[in-house]
Amino acid sequence: MAKDVKSTLEAGDVNWTELEGIDIYSEKERSDLSELYSSTLNIIEKNQVIEGIVVAMTDKDVVLNIGFKSDGLVSLNEFREDKDLKVGDTVEVYVIDEEDKKGQLVLSRRNAKLIRGWENIVDSYNNDTVIEGHIICKTKGGLVAEVFGYECFLPGSQIDVKPIIDYDYYVGKNMELKVVKINEAIKNAVVSHKALIESELETQRQEIIAKMEKGQVLEGVVKNITDFGAFIDLGGLDGLLYLSDISWGRINHPTEVLELNQKLNVVVLDFDDNKKRISLGLKQLEKHPWDALDEKVEIGSKVEGKIVNIEDYGAFLEITPGVEGLVHVSEISWGLQPVNPKNFFNLNDSYEAVIVTIDREERKMSLSIKQTSQDPWDKVEEKYMEETKHAGKVINLTPYGAFLELEEGIGGLVHVSDFSWTKKIGHPSEMCKVGEDLEVVVLKIDRENRRLSLGHKQLEENPWDTFVDVFPVGSIHQGTYVRNEDKDAVIAMPYGLDAICFKRNLKKKEGNAVEIDETADFMILEVDKDRKRILVSHVKTWESPDVAPKGSKKGGSATAYKTASSADKSTLGDLAALSELKEKMEAKPKKAASKKKGE
Repeated sequence: MAKDVKSTLEAGDVNWTELEGIDIYSEKERSDLSELYSSTLNIIEKNQVIEGIVVAMTDKDVVLNIGFKSDGLVSLNEFREDKDLKVGDTVEVYVIDEEDKKGQLVLSRRNAKLIRGWENIVDSYNNDTVIEGHIICKTKGGLVAEVFGYECFLPGSQIDVKPIIDYDYYVGKNMELKVVKINEAIKNAVVSHKALIESELETQRQEIIAKMEKGQVLEGVVKNITDFGAFIDLGGLDGLLYLSDISWGRINHPTEVLELNQKLNVVVLDFDDNKKRISLGLKQLEKHPWDALDEKVEIGSKVEGKIVNIEDYGAFLEITPGVEGLVHVSEISWGLQPVNPKNFFNLNDSYEAVIVTIDREERKMSLSIKQTSQDPWDKVEEKYMEETKHAGKVINLTPYGAFLELEEGIGGLVHVSDFSWTKKIGHPSEMCKVGEDLEVVVLKIDRENRRLSLGHKQLEENPWDTFVDVFPVGSIHQGTYVRNEDKDAVIAMPYGLDAICFKRNLKKKEGNAVEIDETADFMILEVDKDRKRILVSHVKTWESPDVAPKGSKKGGSATAYKTASSADKSTLGDLAALSELKEKMEAKPKKAASKKKGE
């Protein structure tokens, strides 16, 4: 039968109707043949990456045999990176569709590379392996690197261990990278070159720390400078050189001694294996200046230096780098007024000073600038003998007196009781002001406390010896009620004298009382020149003349009172002592008024 069919087919005269129902192969033969045919083909699925062999190449396409029932075509453009591609090469492709509308197998070289590329990126991230990327451009905050066909972000902070300013330098270059972050959802990755460097530095760091010892001298390079010190690169390991360990002398900023990229030797002061902190020293390579200080530098020696620090309590004078002493505020000037060091000194100003104390073990010394000049108290007895007159400037007022400075370092106190013979002064401000000049007499020299006792009223003779004669008990004088003091009335008497009148003695004959600022007659009841006090009464001027005035001397009488009153009224202005006193007392207010007017 098979032979007849073959003859008919070869003859080309085939009646297909007659062939219907004719079985060329048995069921078993058909099954075996189908199985045999299927075994020669690959089983493929969509979205699968498989290998194919280049069987042909045209101007536009590449024909690939993937072991399927039909060959696949891939655009030649997708092989641009495979410049040496030729027939027989094996490449990976991605199955887009098993059969399109034209029955063609659809493959993609680009998709296959992207899938494999992302798998490589994920593998690098999981296994911390190094990959290579090509920097294609810069972007905001960093660079864009192409890795396995993907554009990955390389942050500026991850380019190098040191800050990068010029990103353009890296564009177009290949760079070894590590994947530090991935996003599976959007197939995005962040890469780092710094992590690779740090990994290498860590290896070097461990080697250096393993060999490191305190006191070891290492060579380094100044990597970074801050306000508090400098970071030194020791060859893969950074150490910190603190400001205080740069120089034995006082410096305000590391840049006074160091420069970036400067090579220098440093000594290891301390290090911490766990925290990987290394403290370095530069000044420790030199002998301490205190140890090299000349033995001739001792108490009483004069030294020169510059001001390196100023505080409220004094200033520090550096006599050689690393050796400085304190000039206390009390050792700046012989003057009596406090000196503010911050107003007196300027940094880097040069001064000569005398060593007051020195302790080489503690490396401390105290200095004095004022002792470079003679102490004004050495000759105080010669220049300011007792009872001599001088002029001084008022520098301070207190409730009990005024402090005067006669010259720098020489001053004294005018007690409130030594301002006036006649007036009771409540506060020195009634007589003088700070900054004014005041004439005084030296009353006493107190060398131990370096102070003079001064007086102002002693410039004139004590008028109270004359007042006893001018204001005898029982005499009547006009006075003005000016104020109250200790519940008593103060009466301004002639010649600038203040008298006391008890309030009960202010009563007038009419029954009312003398009021403040009113002028009336007052009788002298008592004159006490030791206490410098005069008691007066208005009542006694109109009471019966037969009644002896209270406070009169023993043996006093009405007759004596009348005689005294009469004599006083007729002869008071004629007394020679009173006339002389009057001129003095009147001259003093005029002088004071003239001074105030000049102010």
